[in-house]
Amino acid sequence: MAKNILHMVTPLAHMSPFDVNMALDAGYDATIPYINVTLDQVAGLVQDAMFSRSPRDAARTAVFIAGKDAFLALDMLDKASKALLKPFEISLFADPAGSFTTAAAMIAVVEKTLKEKKGCDLAGVTISIFGATGVVGTAAGVIGALEGAKVTFVGYDGVKRVSHHAEEVKRRFGVDVATADGSTADKKAAIVASTEVALCAARAGVQVLDASQVAGGANLLVAADVNAVPPLGVEGLDLHANGSPLGGRGALGVGALAIGNVKYRTEAGLFKQMAASPSPLKLDFRQAFDLARTFA
Repeated sequence: MAKNILHMVTPLAHMSPFDVNMALDAGYDATIPYINVTLDQVAGLVQDAMFSRSPRDAARTAVFIAGKDAFLALDMLDKASKALLKPFEISLFADPAGSFTTAAAMIAVVEKTLKEKKGCDLAGVTISIFGATGVVGTAAGVIGALEGAKVTFVGYDGVKRVSHHAEEVKRRFGVDVATADGSTADKKAAIVASTEVALCAARAGVQVLDASQVAGGANLLVAADVNAVPPLGVEGLDLHANGSPLGGRGALGVGALAIGNVKYRTEAGLFKQMAASPSPLKLDFRQAFDLARTFA
């Protein structure tokens, strides 16, 4: 039987050891990294991987797209998909910096918390995302908007940068995302006071919201944070919190380790799907969210 081979492509100088370990533990026999890959090199690499094996072994070949840029990863996925030819198609999976599976896990756990403890769905809920231009924040915003939530990207340095990001999201996915200025403590407090869900996806070790801002969230239903490095993104939010009371006004908290548990199972699950599938798969944040919902 043909071995399961995963070709791992990144525009960065190194492939993530996290992703390599995950793929091998999920059942791949070999993982081969390709670093400093540019967009125009993707098709050639994919076709080299594709044509080197017979059509019956095509499903045992896959390409994983990494990096730290959500839009570039999706562009690479599109290039890879357009390079495929019947009957040699191989599987493709984009998860830059683990962001698609992390964002999927974050939204899935928040969705479950809203349904089970607040009696509402994502559709129509107001979501404010701090760290919105990062890979996790971007993917979380797109997933939420596609599910019918009213998403706002919050800019820590004003609205100019996040406005460009929101425009790109609309161009690519056809969803409207609002923007807000979160450049001062008072402005962040006002945002939290008017939102129902606050998602913190800023870089590790940055406190986004302090306890007073959370306590002032009169309409806040859920606050979630993906940062496990002190100081945490939300002051007072336990890493293991999974719908625990937060802030004293009825809000619930979702901590990084509760999200991480679902993220880990989601990424591993998608690798396992590719390794076991009799036909080629194409996976991004949408399929990640579908699977994360089953683990939340």
